[in-house]
Amino acid sequence: MLVFSFEIFDIKLNTDFIGRNFIYAEEIDSTNSALLDKSNNINTNGSVFLAEMQTAGRGRKDRIWESNKEQNLTFSIMITDKALLKKSINFINFGAALAVSSAIENLYQIKTELKWPNDVLINSKKISGILLESISSGNSITKLVVGFGVNVNQSAFPGEYNIHPTSLRFEAGHEVSREGLLAEILNLFEEILIKIKENPSNILKDWKNRCRMIGEKISITEDNNVKYGIFDDLDDEGYLLLRTKDGMEKIHFGDVTVR
Repeated sequence: MLVFSFEIFDIKLNTDFIGRNFIYAEEIDSTNSALLDKSNNINTNGSVFLAEMQTAGRGRKDRIWESNKEQNLTFSIMITDKALLKKSINFINFGAALAVSSAIENLYQIKTELKWPNDVLINSKKISGILLESISSGNSITKLVVGFGVNVNQSAFPGEYNIHPTSLRFEAGHEVSREGLLAEILNLFEEILIKIKENPSNILKDWKNRCRMIGEKISITEDNNVKYGIFDDLDDEGYLLLRTKDGMEKIHFGDVTVR
């Protein structure tokens, strides 16, 4: 497996601020943690931290994110733009998933779908997950980190999973350029962040167009609590609207499964 080529990545990167401060590590506990760690003194908006291996990579609810060294993309992006941080964080979450989804479709013509709140799927298998973490002062978020895990060239996924994983190598039938994919994700994400500041409702519309679960009977699990109903829609801030026999309920968190 070839080591990440900065030359190829730099040629394909076409952003104004995302990835212009680029940090690379062979191995680290977590790229999210590294950007959030005040002692590292990383405060530049759009900073990207890419690691070839995370020893404590995680997803939602502190689930372990497994990723083979030098085969995938595990990276985080820092956002300190106050105008963006005043918007609903859901918009940025959806925008991150949209960037991954669109990059895959643009480069490899592979159909993707989005699963609420933050997964990207191919043929109902998980190709990518997003994890947002933040630092707040009072009632305001001062620093937001968007963590990405994208299965690129991994060829085996031992173990048990709630959603079976896949990789682009599996789906495309050949090895994929990590440099080109990362650059495309960052290029698109920067465009999406600009759209969020201008008109965030368009992001919700784009996200819903890629979500096949809307209108389906679903179950939502949060801790030991399971709710059943129909995935009716998203509200204006991106929360799931669950239609039950008792009426409409707004869902902020949970694992969604089609029944």
